[in-house]
Amino acid sequence: MERFQNTSLPDWDWWGKLWPTPGETLRELGLSTGDTVVEIGCGNGYFALPAARIVAPAPVYAVDLDDGLLAELEQLADQQRIDNVATVRGDARELSAHVSDPVDVALFANAFHGVDDRDEFLTEVGSVLADGGRFVVVNWRPLPRSETTVGGEPRGPPTDLRLAPEETAAIVEDAVGLAVTAEIDIPPYHYALVFERRA
Repeated sequence: MERFQNTSLPDWDWWGKLWPTPGETLRELGLSTGDTVVEIGCGNGYFALPAARIVAPAPVYAVDLDDGLLAELEQLADQQRIDNVATVRGDARELSAHVSDPVDVALFANAFHGVDDRDEFLTEVGSVLADGGRFVVVNWRPLPRSETTVGGEPRGPPTDLRLAPEETAAIVEDAVGLAVTAEIDIPPYHYALVFERRA
């Protein structure tokens, strides 16, 4: 199965230009010691590795379809002596087949706009969340792509695919009954929504 539409892994350097301190960003999103985490579409670990440092000794399940990126993540984890990252090659639309234990946090960054069957995907996300678990979606703000520049070049998905926070919230809430508990501004071009299961 192919990657989500209109998504790709950017160069690590321009992630660093956007978010030079990914660990601090993750703490702002609510990650803390002891949280079990799955990062959906982890790439080579820009968020998974600092997440593992934050939540240790709890595990971070790093899920991606790309064997090469997962191998790179494993190498970086070894170099940085991080031993609580478990790489998982698998499709996010079959998440429950790859993550057997419930998680406290499911993190999905920069790819929600590219999910074709959102109901199916969100049902899978909901199925792996522990009681009180959180689903964290990081999205590009609905700005023209020409205005979201990194290193002098337009970056991010096509303008017409970008979703406002209220659109993202409605999609998730309608699909799986998760409710927004926080909206977080992530300068310069992103926002995050934190969802929890309704009581």
